[in-house]
Amino acid sequence: MDYIEREILLSFWKVHILHHASKAPVIGHWIIGELRRHGYEVSPGTLYPMLLRMEQRGWLTQKVNADKGAKARKEYLLTKKGHKILTILREQIIELHREVVLDDEEENLS
Repeated sequence: MDYIEREILLSFWKVHILHHASKAPVIGHWIIGELRRHGYEVSPGTLYPMLLRMEQRGWLTQKVNADKGAKARKEYLLTKKGHKILTILREQIIELHREVVLDDEEENLS
């Protein structure tokens, strides 16, 4: 994948993750399937480091059932900071949509 394309898509994927984590805890395998449903092909080798970075930035926190041992499924939950970031992103996406999509549609109607 082209470097610029990848950089943009990584941002889209992060927004998807934050959005879904705001609704309920998410797991990596589920996220891969959800992103695939939207036409994105994300490998575990890309997703898990991205989740780790999001956790390191304080946007997500991880919950693991210790009773399940080393193979326990990790759930990712949105933090307060992640919620603030998502709120900002939603506002910016609305503005971007107005400018990029709606403005373009108006030009095409003219």
